[in-house]
Amino acid sequence: MLYFLIGFMGSGKSYMGRNLSKELEISCIDMDEQIELQEGISIKEIFEVKGENYFRNLEREFLLSLNNDENKIISTGGGAPCFFDNMEIMNQKGLTIYLNRSKETVLRQLFKSTHKRPLLKNKTEEEISQYYDFKLAEREPFYSRAKIHAGDMTYIEVAQMIRSGWL
Repeated sequence: MLYFLIGFMGSGKSYMGRNLSKELEISCIDMDEQIELQEGISIKEIFEVKGENYFRNLEREFLLSLNNDENKIISTGGGAPCFFDNMEIMNQKGLTIYLNRSKETVLRQLFKSTHKRPLLKNKTEEEISQYYDFKLAEREPFYSRAKIHAGDMTYIEVAQMIRSGWL
């Protein structure tokens, strides 16, 4: 089965994916890393050189290329569920897990990594907090379609849910 980790940037999708991968002994693919490998440049450079629309098309192509029969964890980009029919594609191909972390948890991560995030470039902490509120309100209707809402669960708790078939 494919397990899709979705949520706002800074919610820990990549971290959760790496650790779930070890815990469940299945492979993990980070969507952003795959796109960077495919394009030969960073996400930041893709946004700057080719634009956000180009990047969003790459995300959709990636999702469509996945084989439903594989057993993998996919760490998606924060905006991936919010474009085209990506959320439907993920729900059809596997299990979507929304990492709906607390605002404080997410902002703490975002403040540490603005240099790696094209959409936060040159923003102050106050502007990032306002951006978070605005964007989360915009994206929540997509995120909320996930089959599982994990909140602040740890990767061990999520792994236990998957193992037990409780999902």
